[in-house]
Amino acid sequence: MNKRKICVFTGTRAEYGLLKPLMEEISKDKDLELQIVVSGMHLSPEFGLTYRDIQKDGFNIDEKVEMLLSSDTPAGISKSIGLGIIGYTDALNRLKPDITVVLGDRFEALAFAVSSFTLRIPVAHIHGGEITEGALDEGYRHAITKLSFLHFTSTEEYRKRVIQLGEEPERVFNVGALGIDNIKRLKLLSKDQLEKKLGFKLWERNLLITFHPETLSKISSAEIFKILLEVLDQLKNTKLIFTKSNADPEGRKINALIDEYVTRNPEKAVAFTSMGQLLYLSTMRYVDAVVGNSSSGIIEAPSFRIGTINIGNRQKGRVKAESVIDCDPDYESIKKAFEKLYSPEFKKILKKTKNPYGDGIASVKIKNILKTYDIKDIRKSFYDLEVDDV
Repeated sequence: MNKRKICVFTGTRAEYGLLKPLMEEISKDKDLELQIVVSGMHLSPEFGLTYRDIQKDGFNIDEKVEMLLSSDTPAGISKSIGLGIIGYTDALNRLKPDITVVLGDRFEALAFAVSSFTLRIPVAHIHGGEITEGALDEGYRHAITKLSFLHFTSTEEYRKRVIQLGEEPERVFNVGALGIDNIKRLKLLSKDQLEKKLGFKLWERNLLITFHPETLSKISSAEIFKILLEVLDQLKNTKLIFTKSNADPEGRKINALIDEYVTRNPEKAVAFTSMGQLLYLSTMRYVDAVVGNSSSGIIEAPSFRIGTINIGNRQKGRVKAESVIDCDPDYESIKKAFEKLYSPEFKKILKKTKNPYGDGIASVKIKNILKTYDIKDIRKSFYDLEVDDV
């Protein structure tokens, strides 16, 4: 019996961090063959050449596909998508997988899904059905859903939304979020180990800052980030750990602002192009909050019972725990969010926080379905909701 070939795509450091437990599950299953296609920011020196982290973890990369232009303008990203489709098509023709796996809502993943779909390879999509109203990723995600055959959502609400998009219920599975698997599987660093990795001692208060461009906002994301830096600058006895932005429009501007801030404030701030899951989650364990607009503040942070200050609309629409403080992208709103974060009332809320994103065994559930699901025909019927379902 031939092994079923499962081809996992990754184009960013954050995406790989989430996919890693699933890749481990696939690689150790004797009935499955893991294939890996790496692209996007992983291959860029500017973003840390993070494909090397994948190799250090013991994985063999089957194909590296260059597709990322140095331009982060809308036109540059659109051209990158085109380059990606060309490169992914060649790679998939060589690998000939039985199923491809994509996660999330990035333009790199959309290009890979287009190539897979056109080559009649069934696509398995992770984290569909979610809403991020402030980002182009919203459209990319739902487009990937319509190109995909199997769907693995992180909550029941998202499962229902994928079905609402016309996908047949028997192919849509609520498995929870892979990010919770990492929290349960990884042996996180102790405080002393973490301080050595960070290069400084933690203070009385500590914050993890992860801010990405809000790609559908009329307001400049770089300008919003400047406002955040103004507020952060006024905080007393607070260490700031920045992770750099991704390759979306204005991402490079935000990264330049981070570098300038850290250069001016070396005693209280440090920045990382890529932290990796172990360092990132270990940091999360010892900070007071995740600040910015990253999905990690929504999905992973509640498991540590720490706060999240979620700025603007990038994550608008996601299911959120009580530990998430939403605020507008202006000075007064951000300042009030920090006041709430350190209030006695909010600290009581944190003690009772429950994470709505699953039980930490999503990777096992997904692997088992990828292994056993009988794919006889990749043609799909549009599933119409009955009037009572609406």
